[in-house]
Amino acid sequence: MRRRGALLIVGAAAAGGSLAVAWRLGKPVIHRPVGAPPEVRLLGIAALQRTDPAVPLPPATLVDGTGAPHGLAEFAGTGLVINLWATWCVPCVAELPALAVLAGRLKESPVRVLALASDRGGAPAVEDFYRRHGIVGLPVWLDPKGAVGQAWGVRGIPTTLIVDAEGRERGRLEGAADWASDAAVAEIKGLVG
Repeated sequence: MRRRGALLIVGAAAAGGSLAVAWRLGKPVIHRPVGAPPEVRLLGIAALQRTDPAVPLPPATLVDGTGAPHGLAEFAGTGLVINLWATWCVPCVAELPALAVLAGRLKESPVRVLALASDRGGAPAVEDFYRRHGIVGLPVWLDPKGAVGQAWGVRGIPTTLIVDAEGRERGRLEGAADWASDAAVAEIKGLVG
């Protein structure tokens, strides 16, 4: 398997394409080159790695769509699903509709979904992306210089952190996932409840 993964990376580089390969339980999850149809396979909630014991997240500044800074302390008493993504990231784009559905399904609960975009174009780029792709129910949140991801040890995007009402990381999933599933909703409520 390692040789095959290495050959895929070399082949993509030789073709001038962009290919990301992540290893999950010894099996590669291959994300398609940028520009290819977004046929990324969404991972199930079983790919979520629980953080046990729960760990307080280091301080970081989240920026809302108006440019106002916010700290995690402002969300005390609220569970969070924090997704780090970008409009140019094919797997990120593939999972974004599921995050919007998740936000709708959690609307009446004490859990919020924050999708932090790391796009250089800031809020206007994300707003335009939401409009063009029909994404509703997700407010614009930003990680403009990747500082949040760096503070929290994020190795790549998309990465999603499940944070409880006390600001502690309870789980982390690296890769694109089906957040709209009944199993995902139940898992999140169980972790942050």
